[in-house]
Formats: sequence, C-alpha cells, structure tokens
Amino acid sequence: MSLQSQLANQNTHSALDIVLDTAYQGIDGAGWKKLFTSARQSHLEQFIADMFAGKHINHSEDRPALHSALRNLSKTPVFINGADVMPAVAEVWRRIEALCNKWTGVTDVIHIGIGGSDFGPRLAIEALAHVPSIESRGMRIHFLANIDTAELARILARAHPHSTRVIVVSKSFTTLETSMNAKAVMAWLKSSGCSKSQVAHSLYAVTANIPAAKEFGVEEDHIYPFWEWVGGRYSVWSAVGLPIALQYGFETFKEFLAGAEAMDLHFKNAPLEENLPVIMALALLHQQEQHDIKAYATIPYADALDWFPKWLQQLDMESNGKSVDRDGKPVKHSSPVVFGSAGSNAQHSYFQLLHQGTEIIPIDFIAVREPMSDRPEAEAHHRILLSNCLAQAQALANGKDASNPNDVYPGKRPSNLLLLPKLNAFYLGALLSLYENRAATLGALWNINSFDQPGVEYGKVLAKPIEKALASHQSNIQASADIDAVTAGRINLLNS
Repeated sequence: MSLQSQLANQNTHSALDIVLDTAYQGIDGAGWKKLFTSARQSHLEQFIADMFAGKHINHSEDRPALHSALRNLSKTPVFINGADVMPAVAEVWRRIEALCNKWTGVTDVIHIGIGGSDFGPRLAIEALAHVPSIESRGMRIHFLANIDTAELARILARAHPHSTRVIVVSKSFTTLETSMNAKAVMAWLKSSGCSKSQVAHSLYAVTANIPAAKEFGVEEDHIYPFWEWVGGRYSVWSAVGLPIALQYGFETFKEFLAGAEAMDLHFKNAPLEENLPVIMALALLHQQEQHDIKAYATIPYADALDWFPKWLQQLDMESNGKSVDRDGKPVKHSSPVVFGSAGSNAQHSYFQLLHQGTEIIPIDFIAVREPMSDRPEAEAHHRILLSNCLAQAQALANGKDASNPNDVYPGKRPSNLLLLPKLNAFYLGALLSLYENRAATLGALWNINSFDQPGVEYGKVLAKPIEKALASHQSNIQASADIDAVTAGRINLLNS
C-alpha cells in the first residue's frame, strides 16, 4: 500500500515522507475550513512569499529574515537590496568543507556561544550521535555556554590543550558570557604551555562582527562570517553549525541543510491545506481560541531528540513571546510556554498533570519509524516505545470514566502525531525547518514580529550596575535609579 493511499482521511498529511496526524485535535472539517479562511484573511500566503523574497519582514530592525538562504543548496539567487547573497553563502560552505579536510590530530573542539549560538549545534551533535553507523571523526565536541565556571571547569578538565581548537560564536561578538568564557579558555591554553602562535592557531570565530573578532585576536582566515539578516536562533544553518561538519563530515552537514531546504520548499509552495507548518500553526491557534491554552508540550519519543524541546523553547518563546503586535497594539495571543523531554521518560515525570490537571495542554508527539540503534533488542524496545507514544495520545484524547473520581481521565486533551521515517541528518534538518516555519506562521497569524527579541536586552542593561556593586564588596548599597530597594538588599546580603 502506497503512503498516499494510507493518508485517506482529512486529518493526515505528509511531506518528504514525514506524516502529520491531527486527528486528536478535535477539529472537524468545518473548523479546518474556517481556520484556512482566517489564514488567508491574515495574508499568510503573501507573508510567506515576502519572507523567501528577502522583503524586510523584520520591520523593527528593518531587515529581512533570510535564514532559508543558508540552506539554499540549489544556489537559486536570493536578493537583498538588489544583491545576490548566495555567492557569499556558498563561499562559507567551501571554507567549511576545506576546514573539515584540513584538521588532523585534533582531539577536542570547544564551541563557545550561548542561546542561538549554542542550542542548534548542540542539538544536532547530540541527535546525530545516535544515528547507527554514522561516520564520526572522533573529536570530542564541548559546548561552553554558561557563565557559571562549573561548565568551564568540567570541559577544561577533559580537554587536551595542545590538540584543542576553540570556536567562539557570537553574532555581535559582544555577548558577555561568550567573551568571558573565551578569555578564560585562552588563559587556560597559555597556562598549559601553548605559545602565542599556538593559541592563535587554535582560535576560530563565527560572527557578523569581523572587526571585533580580529580585535579579540582571531586571525582573519579563521573568521567565518554570518550576516545581520540571520537571527541567532535561526543560525545553525550557517557556520554556527561548523561543529556538525567537523564531527560528522561536510557531506552530513549538507544532508542536514538539504532536509531543511526541502521543508522550506514545501512550506513555500504547498497550498495551505497541505502545508505542514501552516497546519500545525493553525491547530495551536485553534486551541488558543477554544481553550485559552497557556502552554504546550513537545514529546519526542526518541532519546536522540532530548535536546529538541530546549531548542524549541528559544525558537518559539524568543520569537513570539510578545505582548504587542507589529503595530504596537496589545495582542490577544502570543507564544504559549513550551516544555518537554524525551518519551517515555516524560510519562514518569509530568504526564500526571497532562492527563488529570486542571488546564488543557496540547502536545506534539514526535515519533520515528525506525529504531535508533542496531542492538539485537532494538526492534522489541522500539515497538514498546511506539506503543507508549500511541497509547498516551489515545488516553489523553478519549479519557476514561470511573466511579472513583481519582480514576477519572477527562480526555479531550489535543495532540498531534508527527512521524519521521527515520532520524538522520536530512530528517533532523527537515524537523527543525518545520518548526522554524511554524513559528514564522504563528507570528504572521498573531501579527507579531518573530524576528526580533527586545525583551532579552533590559536585564542585561540592569546587570551592569549590579555587577559593579557586587564587585565593590560593600554591604551598604542603597537603592538608586538602576538598583531598586529589594535588589540593593540582596546585594548587601551577598556582600556581607
């Protein structure tokens, strides 16, 4: 039986052999028709066309959002202000491939970055490590993000300084956590006996601020650019994803890009009624309208994707966690709280709340047809894994009556099933692109700019006078314009 013949009902859709089943969303044919009509009235199709055309849809920063160009392997021209960006993108691909062929004898790679400079490559490295028989170059990839020196100490205790390479990743090259961690690693290399030239040979940068990287001491031919039209949380497709290529080879990195490109083409060209990112976005919007949901969970029934919910938290909540729309008016809806972890572990954690809690929390169940190991028991284990995934969705949707109130399951808890044929670099890329495009769709439907993040800056500004006060070691700090009375009291407590 062909895949298409299996997709007989209106709740099941496919693209790239990825299946989306929305049967448990509780949306009938009339409901879907209304949702698609609403999407067209929101000019969603024009928004999608404008995004891929390089229009300045990030209006607050007056720039396009063209991360799709980073995985445009066909090199179809993509113009920004009349200039084709693809030659510059292709040159970065060439340099990444050359570096993969050049590095020998490297035991450790320390990738220093935070937020969008960390989540994407960390997720990919972790996920692809589970692909049976994947070719690996054997280097240990260490991700250093937190300013807490516990992470720094753990990495430096394992790495071999004379065979370590360091990649500093920061779009602005001014991120405090990243610059301080980079300086600490440089100091470690020097204290471990590396000469000045050895340190310079070990240091690489990925940034949109090339002058700042040079000033930091990175040699020009060790700097890999990305561009202002790439948001940090959408940047894993750029040289930010360098560790993927270094660990698993450039061909694997290209497969990762190819999966994302294929999903982009589906999103760009498929009718709304067949468009996976659009359908997922509309299902979530429906649950907001009908049930005023405040959170949703994403549960990948694949241990390889345990980092996926963490990546998705930044994508959704940093993109769409806004209280005003593009016109500065209060919004009715914006991003719900996102949480999740790998199933079936999650069942033994917070599924009690999902089944019998007072709030309705929609779920995306993500499953993979093929086992993620070649162990002799893999098939039997995978069958149990999948049966748990399907059973949880059924129980949440249908509920159960009982004479004992403790045993009642209210049901009518909506969910999607997203089924991947396998998990490899191609389908990982497609999965991430699917959710990126869903986030952009939701932003368009809510009339929210999904490509800026002004809310993360204010706390950084306030941290500077607080850090100065902590550095004074004085326990008589008074409230001021920058430090309120509660914070002043807490500083005094820490300094006492």
